[in-house]
Amino acid sequence: MLLDGVNHVAILTNDTERLVAFYQEVFDATVSGQMPAGEGILLTFVDIGPCAELNMFEVRDNSEAQRQTPMFGRGRIDHLGLQAASLDAFDTIRGRLMERGATDGFVTDFGRILSLFFRDPDGLEGEVCVPNPHAEPGVFNPPGTPAAGYSV
Repeated sequence: MLLDGVNHVAILTNDTERLVAFYQEVFDATVSGQMPAGEGILLTFVDIGPCAELNMFEVRDNSEAQRQTPMFGRGRIDHLGLQAASLDAFDTIRGRLMERGATDGFVTDFGRILSLFFRDPDGLEGEVCVPNPHAEPGVFNPPGTPAAGYSV
């Protein structure tokens, strides 16, 4: 097996502070970082387990977080973040996705993780993550930061 769990789930909110407080108060979750992720977008990393987090996106003027629909009518999640079991597994997965034309192979250095985005046959966006062996504590890089050692 090349995966060992889910790395994160990305969710939209209109009130980061309220949502973070809920997860802290109910689940003892911790905030490990926060950064702008584009104009009018705030990204907050909320650790919900030893290897799992919520990526909370507060997007100015976006009403999606307010939409409440019944089960099976909610549409797609933003994206699915999968955790590779190792750097070797990450590289194997990357090669397989590239062979199928599911990714361009670009690997992002987000600081503590390396990330590879892909699209499945139905068009759902996914992401494979693995701990960055060259991470520096407290360093968070923005989207589009190329990871050393990976070329497209």
